[in-house]
Parts: sequence; C-alpha cells; structure tokens
Amino acid sequence: MIVNIITLFPDMFSGVFSESILSRAITNGHLSVRIVNLREYGLGSHRVVDDTPYGGGGGMILKPEPIAGALEDIPERGHVILTSPRGRLFRQADALRLSSLDAVTIVCGHYEGVDERVSELFVHEELSIGDYVLTGGELPAMVIVDAFVRLIPGVLGHDTSQSGDSHYEGLLEYPHYTRPREFRGLAVPEVLLSGNHERIRAWRKEMSVMKTREMRPDLLDKSPGGTPDRDDA
Repeated sequence: MIVNIITLFPDMFSGVFSESILSRAITNGHLSVRIVNLREYGLGSHRVVDDTPYGGGGGMILKPEPIAGALEDIPERGHVILTSPRGRLFRQADALRLSSLDAVTIVCGHYEGVDERVSELFVHEELSIGDYVLTGGELPAMVIVDAFVRLIPGVLGHDTSQSGDSHYEGLLEYPHYTRPREFRGLAVPEVLLSGNHERIRAWRKEMSVMKTREMRPDLLDKSPGGTPDRDDA
C-alpha cells in the first residue's frame, strides 16, 4: 500500500509514522509513505499557497495551482481524498474499502477551505472524521490512515484480531478482562472462565448489543449485527 499525504505541516507526521503499528507496517513492507510539503509547490519567491476568496468573506483559501502541482508530481497517487469538515463522515466501512487499494493520496485541507476546482479535477471523495472543525486536515489524515492501514492483511500480525473491534460489524465492542480474576471487589464474569467457546461467543455478542444500545443506540438501526440472535457462524 502506498500512502501519499500533501500537507503544509509535514513535521506533524514524523511521530505518527515512526511509532507503533504504522511504523511496523513500514518496516515489514506493508506500507510506503510519502509526505509532500505543499509549500514547495507554492507560487513565486515567497511560495504562496493561499489567497483571499472571490466574493469576499473572512479567511484564506488554498490556491489550486500548488495542490495540482503536488498531485501531478506523485507517480502513484491512486485514490485521492480531501479532508474537509463538509466531507462525508468517515466510517469503519470506509476504512475497510480503502485498505484494499494499492495507493491512496490525502490532501490536507487548511485555512478557510480549498479552491473548489481541486475537488472537481482531482478529488475522488471528501471525508470528515466528525461534526466539528479542526485547525487543519492533518489530524483527520492521521486518523484515516491509521484506521485503514491496520486492516491491511498482515499488518496486525493476527488477521482475526480486528474482527471484534467496535464498528467492525456495526456494533460496539464487548467488554474485555485480563488478570487478576478479581480487582477491587469486581470479578471477571464466570462465563469467560468456563472454557465453553459457544457460551463465550454468545455472551460477547449479547454484551456488544447491550453496550451499543447503551452508548450508541443509533447504530442498532444501521447494523446488520444489531439483532442478538443473528447467526455469525
């Protein structure tokens, strides 16, 4: 998988790709990352990348020429995403879809926005990670990449480990326990100590539905796994 990120703040990504699972994905050859400094494609001696909006209004707009130059300089840009507050909400299904691609390029939005012609000419989809506004698209880009890279076969080491994640089947994840068996008066549920895998599977499914109903009831209407008696075999 090749990931290209176009940003005005390339140093923000140094720690993200040098630690934990993303770092191991690069080391093991599952992931190749190219961070493109948009400022290098700025216009004139001052490397200008933004300008005031036509029609008036506050803030600055990222110009189309630098972004177009950066995109056209990437040999394998594949699927192009623009991070934007107006974008479609990024979900687990999107992470799964993106994990199957050979190359993804993310343009990090900034300032008041990006010239609309960038989207019209280059962008395949605009994505947002939530109904709020951040100072730039760098943090959303990190979230999106982390979410889909971990789904690439071989990245986690055990390809079944993500199948119980929250949102993997539209439900929140069931509770987890480890040693000790009792902690400050709270004991591990007996079913998890039974060794009966069918009972454990049924309990985990029941707990997933219960947690989802308690914390995110909106997901139950959308989830194919929202009914407790669904056959997952």
